[in-house]
Amino acid sequence: MQIQVNGQSAYAYTGGKPFNPALPCIVFIHGAMNDHSVWTLLARSFAHHGHGVLAVDLPGHGRSGGAPLDGVEQMADWIWALLDAAGVDQAALVGHSMGSLIALEAAGRRPERATRLALVGTAYPMKVSEALLSSARETPLQAIEMVNNFSLSSLAAKPSYPGPGAWLHGGERALKRRMLAGTRHPAPGGAANLFEHDFSCCDRYAGGLEAASRVQCPAGLILGERDQMTSPKQTAALAEALKAEIFKLPAGHSLMAEASEQMLTTLRQVLG
Repeated sequence: MQIQVNGQSAYAYTGGKPFNPALPCIVFIHGAMNDHSVWTLLARSFAHHGHGVLAVDLPGHGRSGGAPLDGVEQMADWIWALLDAAGVDQAALVGHSMGSLIALEAAGRRPERATRLALVGTAYPMKVSEALLSSARETPLQAIEMVNNFSLSSLAAKPSYPGPGAWLHGGERALKRRMLAGTRHPAPGGAANLFEHDFSCCDRYAGGLEAASRVQCPAGLILGERDQMTSPKQTAALAEALKAEIFKLPAGHSLMAEASEQMLTTLRQVLG
């Protein structure tokens, strides 16, 4: 569905059910160079089992209008503005990668409104190497291939996994290329493209532990055992600050695609 947020049209996938703000709400927040589609299985499952679901496209991504917002903090404020526009007072926040930082910051900014917090494929700090930032800026298609190789734990997943006709590497590549090609507005700060912008936001974010100290709701970290983008080793301080339970799945960074069934079962546990 389309929602007007701060004068711009924002898109949120509702899991195949009309959104009902009276139901317990879950907000799904995608990562860098992604959109709402990475959450399809999870969003549909929760939407068909008693929840109001909003799997958002962040500004400047996918079907949402406006320019990309200049930082994790601004994107966190936008999440609450979207919920205000949707008539939602409280929500569980689920974020992947860059989206996990946004969910963390949002929960820290409005702790009375966050009911649960699930950080997927997360790390803090989420630093990005200069080589990858430069590649994203100068040769983004090459950088997409690099990130693809880092995000999936196997060079060749079994055929038609997780469903008939699926190809994990091809699907990841196509989504990122679509995001890159579909950027309608220049990113702030002089970033040349959406890839560079998103990675720069992750690299610059420095408020994670401070935000965690303000979070009041139960939290869980869902990590890929073979994640080369956000290593599980980089989560100890964050998990301690949140008093979070840690779950590790047999996957790389793209847990929703690579370990879809385990991801659904684990997220149900985290969200209670």
